[in-house]
Amino acid sequence: MRILIAVIAVALLIASALAQGSGKGKRQQQDAAKKEDPARKKADEEAYRKALKSIPDSKEKQDPWKGVR
Repeated sequence: MRILIAVIAVALLIASALAQGSGKGKRQQQDAAKKEDPARKKADEEAYRKALKSIPDSKEKQDPWKGVR
């Protein structure tokens, strides 16, 4: 009986390891991000700055508790 339980436990451990698959790991995803094109990165930064400039300034200070007071 003990042997049967041990065999089942080992089989479950092996099955869980195989179920994870051979997909890209976290390390490989980070490496792919580092290989990003510098020109594209620069264009993204410029688009981000342009988008920030297009946000209007708030004329009055926001007070979420205004109606409660």
